[in-house]
Amino acid sequence: MCARCEAGGATHQPGVTPGQQAAPRKFGALRDRHSRAYLISAGLSMMADNNEHVITYWVLWQRFHSPALVGFEVISHWLPFLLGSVWFGTLAEKYDCRKLIGISQGLFMLVSFSWGVLFATGSLQMWSACVLLVLHGVAGAMWAPAEQLMLHDFVDRAELPSAVRLNATFRSLGVLFGPAVGSALLLGLGAEWGIFANVLFYLPMTLLMTRIPFTGHTRDGDQLAGKITFADTGRVLREVRANRVLISMIALSGLTAVTIGGALQVAMPIFSADLGAGTSGTAYGVLLFANGAGGVLGGFLLEATGTIRATTGAAVVSSALFGATTLVFATLGNYPLAVVMLVVGGVANMASMSITQSIVQLEAPPGDRGRVFGVFGVFSSGFRTANGITLSVFGLLVGTAGTVALCSVLLVLGTLVLGLYARSGGRRGGGPGDGLGVDAERVEQAF
Repeated sequence: MCARCEAGGATHQPGVTPGQQAAPRKFGALRDRHSRAYLISAGLSMMADNNEHVITYWVLWQRFHSPALVGFEVISHWLPFLLGSVWFGTLAEKYDCRKLIGISQGLFMLVSFSWGVLFATGSLQMWSACVLLVLHGVAGAMWAPAEQLMLHDFVDRAELPSAVRLNATFRSLGVLFGPAVGSALLLGLGAEWGIFANVLFYLPMTLLMTRIPFTGHTRDGDQLAGKITFADTGRVLREVRANRVLISMIALSGLTAVTIGGALQVAMPIFSADLGAGTSGTAYGVLLFANGAGGVLGGFLLEATGTIRATTGAAVVSSALFGATTLVFATLGNYPLAVVMLVVGGVANMASMSITQSIVQLEAPPGDRGRVFGVFGVFSSGFRTANGITLSVFGLLVGTAGTVALCSVLLVLGTLVLGLYARSGGRRGGGPGDGLGVDAERVEQAF
C-alpha cells in the first residue's frame, strides 16, 4: 500500500499498481468513506446556506420593504467571489484546506447565530443586515477554492471528474431542498428559532474537518512557500495563458455567469405570470422545482451512464444546449414546454459546470491549482454580480423575458467562439511535468 493510502487515503483498485492509471468507476467518489462524508456534509451546508436566504430575505423584506436592499442581497452574495476568490485560492495553496473550510463553516454559523440574536432582540438595523450579508458571501468565497483542492485529494486523477460532478450534484440537492426546509423552519419554528436551528446543518462539515486526514495537499504535496503576494498570482496567470483549453474553460464559466447566471431564479415570478401560472401556488412551485431538479437529475444521470467525458467538446455542446433551452423557455410562452426546458436545461447546465471544473482541475499546474481555481471562482461566481446589472439595465429596455432571451443567444454564440479558440490554438509550452502535459493533449484531441 502506498504512503497516501497508509495516511488514510482511498485504496487502489484491485489489479492496479500505484504507478498505473486506474479506470474510472461510476460513483467512484462515493466509494471512499472520506469523500462520501464530505459530499453529504457539503450538501447539508449548501442547504443551510439556502435555508438562511429563505428566512432572512423574508424578515428583511417585512422589516424594511426596501428594493435597494433586495438588490444588495444578490450583490453581497457574489461580490466576495469577484473580489476575493484569487486571494482565497492563494490561501488554499499555502495552508491546510481543512482549516480554511472549518473557518468558512464557522463564519456561516456565526452569521446565522447573529441573525437569530438580532431577530430575537428586535435590534435588527439596515447596517447590521448589510454586514451579515457580506460576511455570508465571504464565507462562501473562502470555501470554494479549498474545496476544489480537497476534491483533488480524495480521488485518483481518473475519478476526479466523478468527484467534481458528484460534489456539484450534492450541492444542487442542497439548493433544491433549501427553500422547502427553510420555509418549514420559518413556519414551524419562527424566524428566530428557525435561524438558530439552521446553525446545526453546518456542524457536520465543521466536525468533519477536525477528523478527515486530507489537507488539500496530500496527493501532490505542493504548498506555496513564502509570502502571499498578488504579483505571484499574476505570474501564475501569465504562465497558464498559453494553455488555451484551460483559459477557454475559465472564460466559458464566466460567460455563463454573465449571461444567465442567477437570472432564472430571480425572474421566475415574472415568467410564471407570463406563462399564466400566477406568482404563487403549485404551478409557480413546479417551475422552481424543475429548475433545480434538472441539475440533480443531470448529475446522477451523467454519473450513472458515464457516457460524457470531460472534454472541451462536451463542455461546448452542453453550454450551448443550456443557452438554447433557456432561449426556448424565455420566448415560446408554453407552460408545459417551459417545465421541460427547465429540466433539460438543468441537466445541460450541470454537465457544463462539472465538465469545465473537471478540465480546470486536470489542466491546472499542481503547485498553482489554488490560484487557478481562485481565478475560476472570479469568473464562474463573481461575474454573477454583473448578471444582476445586466438584468436591471436591459430589463428596462426590452423586459425581463427579452433580456433572458438575448443573453441566451449571446451564451450560445460565445460558447461556439470559445470552442473554436480552444481547438485552434491548442496548448503551447508546458510539458509532462508541469501539470499541462498528456491530459491537455488528450482533452484537445477529444474535441
